[in-house]
Amino acid sequence: MTVHEAGEHVAAQARLRPDKAAVVMAASGRTTTYAELDDRSVRLARLLRAHGLRTGDHLAVLVGNEPAFFDVVWAAMRTGLFVTPINWHLAPAEAGYIVRDCDATALVTSAMVADVVEAIDLADLAGIELLLSAADLDAALASVEPGEVDDEHEGGWMFYSSGTTGRPKGILPPLSPAPLGTPSFLTMMLGAMFGFDAETTYLCPAPLYHAAPAGWSTGVQRLGGTTVVMEAFDPIGLLEAIERYRVTHVQLVPTHMVRLLKLPAEERARFDLSSLRMVVHAAAPCPVEVKRAFIDWVGPIVHEYYSGSEGIGFCKIGPEEWLAHPGSVGRSMSGAIHVLDPVGAEVPVGEEGEIWFETSRRFEYHKDPDKTAGVWNDRGWSWLGDAGRVDEEGYLYLTDRAGHMIISGGVNIYPRETEDVLIGHPDVADVAVLGVADPEMGERVCAFVQLVPGAAVGGDELIEFCRDRLSHYKCPTEVRFLEELPRFPTGKLLKRLLVTDPGAEPPAASPS
Repeated sequence: MTVHEAGEHVAAQARLRPDKAAVVMAASGRTTTYAELDDRSVRLARLLRAHGLRTGDHLAVLVGNEPAFFDVVWAAMRTGLFVTPINWHLAPAEAGYIVRDCDATALVTSAMVADVVEAIDLADLAGIELLLSAADLDAALASVEPGEVDDEHEGGWMFYSSGTTGRPKGILPPLSPAPLGTPSFLTMMLGAMFGFDAETTYLCPAPLYHAAPAGWSTGVQRLGGTTVVMEAFDPIGLLEAIERYRVTHVQLVPTHMVRLLKLPAEERARFDLSSLRMVVHAAAPCPVEVKRAFIDWVGPIVHEYYSGSEGIGFCKIGPEEWLAHPGSVGRSMSGAIHVLDPVGAEVPVGEEGEIWFETSRRFEYHKDPDKTAGVWNDRGWSWLGDAGRVDEEGYLYLTDRAGHMIISGGVNIYPRETEDVLIGHPDVADVAVLGVADPEMGERVCAFVQLVPGAAVGGDELIEFCRDRLSHYKCPTEVRFLEELPRFPTGKLLKRLLVTDPGAEPPAASPS
């Protein structure tokens, strides 16, 4: 085994601090030490090698927020494999598509998602050489003879896009053999920008199949800290975990922040949050008033970043900066930002357009050269599909996803601005704004609203609430109430599942 001198790997941490907790499950308290995690990942790596998996092969993992996830990831990260976490909220056909599309030759599943696995079409599993249930993992690992792993070096991730507007695609980065523990942009970012180190206790309240929870949770382990994983998010459970485990860092999405703020103030005040040094949020736009209220509650420790699973573009903003530039997602910490019009010309400072990044990082969408070509331009810049503007100081403000823009009577309307207003109503738990067909205007603004339990506010009241705070043409002319909006626990809203034609049936897919 060759370990890079930086030693940013479970293998190195197991030698430095074998008895320290690498993983703690928040509700049960179940703990895995670094020595245990290293041993289990070595045994699984040897099992994968015995089934023929070699550098550049693909391994899929379909488990819940449970310890087996880390066994699988660290086995891949010491055998040069690509590991693809699969969203366990997907329908069987969607999960099966990813298993097949990612070219996995091994799949690890768990009892938590047994119903999904059992319903996957056998044709989607045709390429699987090793199918292993987490329930059988202990027995399988016990059967492996101890020893070294052949040709041990770093692996990598191949995450799939969220599929909020269509079928998800695998994001395939370059993979070149590197010694275990070779520093990465992620670990350098965690240390230099967010203060992560071996003393960090990081709370992950989101599903581990998503890029940020997976990357940050394992990044903490590369640095020798402790990752506390919530089996499932609930607001009180999160506050209890911070107090119980003396959490220093937590990463949230705006949906978490909204649900925490909806708790009665006396409930929030019951918990000791004094260990908390930093709250980081990302993954989805955060309404200005939500973030301001969150800072008022926990103090000026709220940091934000903007990036994507593709790894291109990275902006960051701290609390003091944000209070001076409310609504911004920060300045670029990597390549320069360019704001372009639809024909590729740069727009003046302060005007809205497509957000493009200069970047040296490369990736492709697995088996989709056309989609890959669509995110790069002839100058080598790339974009994530977002629209926004940059001010004179270089701070980026996101307007919305470019594909979500509503054109009503020839006027461009970005739904996020309307959503940010409506979520401020005390009776609104969640909201999505879309354009629906209109014979006169082309499109009109429609709000899909989930109310807090017991609320009885009407659509007309919400429309007036919006008009009191926003230009009328940006406000909904119709409000449709839903029991729950189709949102992944990562915070991503599946707008494709919202029916804009009242007579139509929703697409055959479900996020939960």
